[in-house]
Amino acid sequence: MNFRPGVLLALLLAVGALAVAAGVLTGSTGLASLRDDGMALILWEIRLPRSLGAWCAGALLGMAGAISQGLFRNPLADPYLLGSASGAQLAVAIALALTGVSAQHSSLLASLGLTGIAFVGTLAGVGLTLVLARGVEQTLRLLLAGVVVGVVLNALTNLATLWAPDILRAMQAFLLGNTGLLGWNSVAVMAACGVMALVVGLLASPALDALTLGEFTAASLGVQLPAVRLLLIFAFALSTGAAVAQTGIVAFVGLVSPHLVRTLCPTLHGWLILLSAAAGGALLLAADVIARTVIRPQELPVGLVTALVGGIYLLILMHRRGAPGK
Repeated sequence: MNFRPGVLLALLLAVGALAVAAGVLTGSTGLASLRDDGMALILWEIRLPRSLGAWCAGALLGMAGAISQGLFRNPLADPYLLGSASGAQLAVAIALALTGVSAQHSSLLASLGLTGIAFVGTLAGVGLTLVLARGVEQTLRLLLAGVVVGVVLNALTNLATLWAPDILRAMQAFLLGNTGLLGWNSVAVMAACGVMALVVGLLASPALDALTLGEFTAASLGVQLPAVRLLLIFAFALSTGAAVAQTGIVAFVGLVSPHLVRTLCPTLHGWLILLSAAAGGALLLAADVIARTVIRPQELPVGLVTALVGGIYLLILMHRRGAPGK
């Protein structure tokens, strides 16, 4: 079934709104009552910003996935392609290893800001990839540089955890995704970054449409490929960095969201970026609601839920496309 872009956007936003309501009303103790003053404070100061933050993080990852897949003309590209996730996790590992996780160091870590450290690590990973690729002129060189940077930074992260094994538990929470610490400040930061990245993505969407015909054709149509690549890398690095800094590594959302949109509504990149953001927000928020209710009063890491759901969806999609007549 194919939807019109406007209809699908309205549907995805409605699903997201319902998921926000479910996230506000559902917690480790079951359905909440609005008549309890103490519970009302929990709803509006903890669960509502957590739910909105989860939607924003998913929207950032979905948008980044659509931009990266269009930029590299690769349906398997995801927001973590250019070393962004590897840079973030290395920065977090180094920060935890240097400051420790004991009480006497907690104030230092709080003043530095773990989310800010992760964001700087993301930008550093992407920057290192750009340096190794000698700019943005060659797509293949960028991809190879991203793979190399990811492998090297992951190895350094493992060395950091071996050097300071006490940080393993904190690193596990970061690597598996965590929405439990999202607040109103997180929502504001991700919303601001999302608006900036969305504006860049929409302005550059005609260039992405031209790139689907090939780099030479796009250049013949007047697309300034180096400038466009640099802007788009900035957009999806900003989106990825903001999401990873606030929620850790959340798998598959950035990869699955554009595929889901293309399945429901084949469209040009302008609509694809917008719809992928709405789809990513709905997916991550739904996964967050599932993660905190399926084994309550405990919570599953949200990254586990997205990995399971996203992996199953991609397997079904591969099976359907591989069947005769598809």
